Amino acid sequence: MRGPVAPPQVPLAASRAEVFADLVQDSVERLERRWPQLADIDFLVLEVPRLEAPGETWSDEAVPLGGTIPAREGRPARVVVYRRPVEIRTKGRDERAALVHEVVVEQVAELLGLTPETVDPRYGED
Repeated sequence: MRGPVAPPQVPLAASRAEVFADLVQDSVERLERRWPQLADIDFLVLEVPRLEAPGETWSDEAVPLGGTIPAREGRPARVVVYRRPVEIRTKGRDERAALVHEVVVEQVAELLGLTPETVDPRYGED
């Protein structure tokens, strides 16, 4: 009998991209308790960052893990987390969740003009 290994509601059926997006959402929800204004910011997950100019390259250590896009012309500010660079730098789910949270905290801090430790007092403890 052929069919899915697990029903859709079981975590085994979630793709890596969906699991990663859930990690970002968990991090955002953690921060929203302290910073309700985050509800006005869009949080996005992209596979990889784009190079700005043709022929531009990154070294392994310079590939960004996240970024921000300021609000403009009726569009909300955005925080972007790049899935593949984060996945490559982590081994397990817990390590990945910790790095995702660090990236989200750093990007929110940049948008709000604060230090990461102000955004999340536990920043850097994981």
